Amino acid sequence: MSSASIPLPAPTRRIPLALYALTVGAFGIGTTEFVIMGLLLQVADELQVTIAAAGLLISGYALGVFVGAPLLTAATSRMPRKRALVALMVIFTLGNLACALAPNYAWLMAARVLTSLAHGTFFGIGAVVATGLVAEERKASAISIMFTGLTVATLLGVPAGAWLGLHFGWRATFWAVVAIGIVATVVIAALVPADHGDRKQISIREEAKVLGRPQVLLGLAATVIGYAGVFAVFTYIQPILTQVTGFADSAVSPILLVFGVGMIAGNLVGGRLADRRLVPTLIGSLAVLALVLGVMTFALHSKPAAVLFTGLLGAAAFATVAPLQLRVLQKAEGAGQSLASSFNIAAFNLGNALGAWLGGVVIARGPGLGAVTWVAALVTLGGLAIVWWSVRSDVAQRTPATGDCVADAA
Repeated sequence: MSSASIPLPAPTRRIPLALYALTVGAFGIGTTEFVIMGLLLQVADELQVTIAAAGLLISGYALGVFVGAPLLTAATSRMPRKRALVALMVIFTLGNLACALAPNYAWLMAARVLTSLAHGTFFGIGAVVATGLVAEERKASAISIMFTGLTVATLLGVPAGAWLGLHFGWRATFWAVVAIGIVATVVIAALVPADHGDRKQISIREEAKVLGRPQVLLGLAATVIGYAGVFAVFTYIQPILTQVTGFADSAVSPILLVFGVGMIAGNLVGGRLADRRLVPTLIGSLAVLALVLGVMTFALHSKPAAVLFTGLLGAAAFATVAPLQLRVLQKAEGAGQSLASSFNIAAFNLGNALGAWLGGVVIARGPGLGAVTWVAALVTLGGLAIVWWSVRSDVAQRTPATGDCVADAA
């Protein structure tokens, strides 16, 4: 019997080891995405480019995620999901190997883009696999557990990578990520169960039809706009904390650890709440995120309050991730679920890029650095408005036939 024909075990209320295998992969991908932020000076110095040019390695990665997620998902649409996940981790590992060996800036940029291609598709397919491993009432928690790898990478992986780069050179950091990639590939191959048969019966054209569903498009739009507010602030958190609040440069790293702790807590809490009531959690988490961003405008003028709200921002930001992802998965149920899931990961990255751009405009041409937080709050409110419109439209379609109310949409 081939591995493709081995059936998945029945979904369970317990957390299977396969889910933690996906978390290891998420940790590696999260580390390689953000670690370059702590290596810019070393990369710029060795490769003889400007810091601004080195910073484009972040933009190049984000663009690769946005483009690569739908393309690689389409390319792997006929592969069993387990085989696709292993192949994606191989691409990820080879991409980081190319980064470690990069002789020049152009090579490093190309290697970063190659690595990024696996990012969106891994999280997209991984989210589908994760929800299939657990019982119906644990699906959002399963997504949040997988994404815990990403949050732990921000809390521990990125600072550790920056430390390695400082003491042993930036290439050592990428060698370390290569090792993580090898471990992730092995545990995914060993622990993730194979699919129910293969996926050859679903054509790419059939899967792509999911993108024509209004509720899926509204879910993707809510992810882009709702999450743009987070990165409008987080991208510029260092100058905000030093120039607005008055912290010394040396204080920024410890404060970012508070942000990371908040991310982990918010991610897990958001997943648990979404398991109970998805729509109220989705609406509530975006509303809390907008509130935190708005009040942060005033909190930044007090050092203790600024630290507190930095942690709250991390918690509120990642409390939205599992509900946003699960909403799209639910509305894309059936053929095309993996493609829609990958598109939503791309939507998060598009929101990151949009938020960073908007924050830069506010700083350079608008009211200035101190206004970034309240502008970000307005953007997130836009995402909340999209979700509310989506829910109302959903209920309006159901009401004539079933008499459902807004609460039933949860």
